[in-house]
Amino acid sequence: EPPAGALAVARCNFLFALRRAPPRGRRAVAAMEGQEALSAEGEQVHLELDEGRGMDMGNQHPSIKRLHEIQKEVKEIEQQVALFSGLSTDRDYKKLERSLTKQLFEIDSVDTEGKGDIQQARKRAAQETERLLKELEQNANHPCRLEIEALFKEAQSLVEREITPFYKGGNCISDEFEDGIQDIVLRLTQVKTGGKVSLRKARYRTLTKICAVQEIIENGVKQQLSLPLSNDAHPSVSKINSVMCDVNKARGTLIALLMGVSSNDTCRHLSCVLTGLIADLDALDVCGHTEIRNYRKEVVEEINKLQRYLDLDEEANSTHAYDLAQNQSILKIEEIRKKMKEVNSLLLKTENASDLYLGSKAELQGLIAHLDEVSPGKNPCIREARRRAVIEVQTLITYIDLKEALEKRQMYPERTAAEHQSHKAIWTVLGNLSQIQQEVISFDGNRTDKNYMRLEELLTKQLLALDAVDPQGDERCKAARKQAVKLAQNILYYLDMKTDEWEY
Repeated sequence: EPPAGALAVARCNFLFALRRAPPRGRRAVAAMEGQEALSAEGEQVHLELDEGRGMDMGNQHPSIKRLHEIQKEVKEIEQQVALFSGLSTDRDYKKLERSLTKQLFEIDSVDTEGKGDIQQARKRAAQETERLLKELEQNANHPCRLEIEALFKEAQSLVEREITPFYKGGNCISDEFEDGIQDIVLRLTQVKTGGKVSLRKARYRTLTKICAVQEIIENGVKQQLSLPLSNDAHPSVSKINSVMCDVNKARGTLIALLMGVSSNDTCRHLSCVLTGLIADLDALDVCGHTEIRNYRKEVVEEINKLQRYLDLDEEANSTHAYDLAQNQSILKIEEIRKKMKEVNSLLLKTENASDLYLGSKAELQGLIAHLDEVSPGKNPCIREARRRAVIEVQTLITYIDLKEALEKRQMYPERTAAEHQSHKAIWTVLGNLSQIQQEVISFDGNRTDKNYMRLEELLTKQLLALDAVDPQGDERCKAARKQAVKLAQNILYYLDMKTDEWEY
């Protein structure tokens, strides 16, 4: 019998000789080496079968056992890689990278003893580990992930400029800051994730932090406490007022921590500070003083609100938080949109749809009422999903209103004959807009489609036609032109919204 690994040696010799041989001599080399290789392969088949029988009996080769153990450890890391939403500079990234690299070294150290089945098992284990390393790197360096990080850094720079008043115990925030933060939130909701879990999680974590900053600022600016009282009212009032000043400073610290612009504080330290403030308030004797007791209660509630923000990272790790496809509010919105599409399909497919207008409009208005009842909570993505659904429904209602107005106008030709020439020109444009709007509603393409560019061009032409209308001082004509311009702009906006590939 050939020694263990005879097949591997024979194959190596054969391939080496085959690569070195000139093209014309390769057949000769194959013929010379073929019989020896086939003989070794036959022996190896017997060896593999014998080993297979041993494996079935629970007598696996030690190397195979070790590979299975390594693969089990790699499998445990796989879920962490799939959910990783950070960057390549993060501590968790380096930890996962080290763990996977360590498993590669472990795989490489497994002795195959020249056996083909063990070599194949080791190769598969190494390929799977390398795949996870590549996936980890792709998650951290995905273009959309880098876009999310760029927006977060933009928010950081805004916070750094405006954070000083909070550290000083003030509550003065500029309108520029509030507008800037709101713009960043809106742009974050527009980031494409393609359904990728790691990107959804990264977007949600970033949105959660920035929205928390918005809320903290709003609470600090708009809070209307029934007190503070004068320090002379009771000895405890002075202490409560002092604690309230510390709470204002804690707001600034919390914002700095959430946005990663503070290197001097930690969430644990801030939590201890807030807990200490509550303990100080609990120690005050305010028996028999209802107003002071209420004041203390309000300050305690403010502290509890700040403490809840410290748990944001844990919440962001919860699947139900960032996987909005399973969110109850999103499911309700999608159910309403489904009904809207049914109405839409009926209106566009029916040749003489005038009989459907009244019932359809009533149903659509009911859908808007249902959308108003959907609670977006604090999630801007859900808020955006609801806003877009409302626009879709309102567009259909506008379409019906315009159709009704045009049909009603045709019923009284004697009135239209006496109209001002500018007014007639506006109605002509409105008739064109009605036809274009029907096409826009049924359009189901993207911005690279020729039909999209055609519709965009048609709408631009109608805006130019309205711009050319001279109302000649007629106020009624001015108002009509203004409404027509707004309608054309709304249709153009709706066309853009349908093709911006937004996702929640």
